[in-house]
Amino acid sequence: MPEFLVFTLAAPMGSFGDIAGHERRSSQLWPGRSAILGLIGAALGVRRADAAGLAALDVWQIAVATLASGTPLRDFHTAQAVPTARIKRPNSRREALAALRPEDNPILTTRDYLTDCAFAVALWGGDADAVEQALKTPVFTPYLGRKSCPLSMPMTPRRVAAETPAQALALAAPPPWLPNARPLHIASDPYPGQHGRIETRWDQPRDRAAWHFAPRAVTHLTPEAEA
Repeated sequence: MPEFLVFTLAAPMGSFGDIAGHERRSSQLWPGRSAILGLIGAALGVRRADAAGLAALDVWQIAVATLASGTPLRDFHTAQAVPTARIKRPNSRREALAALRPEDNPILTTRDYLTDCAFAVALWGGDADAVEQALKTPVFTPYLGRKSCPLSMPMTPRRVAAETPAQALALAAPPPWLPNARPLHIASDPYPGQHGRIETRWDQPRDRAAWHFAPRAVTHLTPEAEA
């Protein structure tokens, strides 16, 4: 029987970036491939500038189950930049603020989050020993999408034997405050014998420095049908 590495992600707030815009940074309803690979890389100690280390994470295949969909929350920010003609490289925030003038009007931007959300993740195709240990004792602090979104419980990684990613996800440890949680929705990389609605998502990391992402096929599953 195939083996999967499963773990749980839960937080008071989470945010999973969609295609970035200047005035709005919306959030997907579940963490995509780039979010999961980034979290694994952080746990392993892979730095953002380590192109080879980040590329090595591509061996992993991923399935994500939503255990608690959360409640949408929108936060408002103001953004203001000093024209580079006036000051190109300020040495400090104080210096930049001193260069502002009344006509340098700020713009209003928004950030979308999910509150009280929880997910189960199943991995296959890579070195489960190394990642399981890294998720137990991560090198860099893990968070759910943004640094302002710390996890509310240990990720509790463990290896399980299951026929499909959906069956493996059902064996992930639920949050203590949701002891009877079951997958509400599953989004998975392709797996033999797995059928569902296919969607193209642009969340396959290609170039971290340039923020380039490639498309991939995601299979959306109904948990009851996969039981």
